[in-house]
Amino acid sequence: MRGAEGHLLKVTLGPDFAEASLIASIRSALLPAGEKRETAATPAPPHAPMLSPDPVRDKCLSVPGMIPTRFCRMRPGNPFTGRQIVRSILSMFLVATTLLVSGPALAEVRVMPEGNHYQEQPNVPGASVRRTKAGKTSFDAKYQKVRNLLANDRKLMSKIKSTARAYGIDPIHMIGAIVGEHTYNVDAYDRLQSYYVKAAAYAGDSFRFGYEDETVAQFVARPEFSKCVGKKSSYALWSCRESVWDSQFRGNDVGGTSYPNNRFSAVFFQPFFAGQTFGLGQINPLTALMLTDMVSRVSGYERLDENDASAVYKAIMDPDQSLAYMAASIRHSIDAYKSIAGVDISNNPGITATLYNVGNPDQRAAALKGKGGWPEENYYGWLVNDKLADLQGLL
Repeated sequence: MRGAEGHLLKVTLGPDFAEASLIASIRSALLPAGEKRETAATPAPPHAPMLSPDPVRDKCLSVPGMIPTRFCRMRPGNPFTGRQIVRSILSMFLVATTLLVSGPALAEVRVMPEGNHYQEQPNVPGASVRRTKAGKTSFDAKYQKVRNLLANDRKLMSKIKSTARAYGIDPIHMIGAIVGEHTYNVDAYDRLQSYYVKAAAYAGDSFRFGYEDETVAQFVARPEFSKCVGKKSSYALWSCRESVWDSQFRGNDVGGTSYPNNRFSAVFFQPFFAGQTFGLGQINPLTALMLTDMVSRVSGYERLDENDASAVYKAIMDPDQSLAYMAASIRHSIDAYKSIAGVDISNNPGITATLYNVGNPDQRAAALKGKGGWPEENYYGWLVNDKLADLQGLL
């Protein structure tokens, strides 16, 4: 905070700080140059009069972080403590400073329109069409099956809502991702319990992440990945490693080893077959490793490690943890598009569903920033927006 002369005012709050002294310091720092500055007051006695709400105002200072339009009158017996009053004053300056710093940036954020960009659904990939035909079913039938799972399982819907709330997103985004995955990529089970049973089948099995005789931990210890050392978050770390893979190893012969021209996740993180995803959220192991910091912080689950493949599979197969990783993925996409491209996509579930399907939201947001315009849904996101009224009815 800066005073009238532009000097930086540093306020340090100790456990036994004097509220009256702090208020006097703030007032003194903000006085114009030349005016008499008050001497810091001594600590208030235990039963000093407290600030009281003005009867005209509604719950003045009663909400944490609420900024009052004027100070309340002094009156004994007021329930608010001096510490709460000082915090309210400080929050007023903090918010004002935040607005001064971020105001112009916030003004540049464009809100994504609702609905689909395309009038007709973009083409569905041939692999998805072939899988559906092989299962002797149809996309309409698969959509109805996953919709029924959501409609009939109140426990699952409750978990979706509570998880979405924890990550600050609308649950319709999670509904859209689940519907899209189970309509075009896999078949839905008839009930939530089946996902727990499937997860249990993987428990205790020994897996490893690697390519040929080299584990992924050994691979990322190579000098080519030195620029990734020191990345502060799991998302930044694994995104950096994926970028190094794409630029230096993918499709190339390096050190006598020929590496496939395929995604990092497909080559090193899927020991069964490339392209495999798991669980209710259909999350791949690399995505889980990227999001583990956020999920640990918000949901309290243990952080994942590339050396413990079994724990990674447990996380993405277990419905409860899978929902947390799904919500974290959507949260990251929304944040990336707002901070990188200046576009708020939080009101368009078709776009968040598209990003959940195709991945790499940071790179796609950067590309959008360069070319302008709006994000466009793919076949997967198009379905979500097209069925939005039906899906919102589930909530």
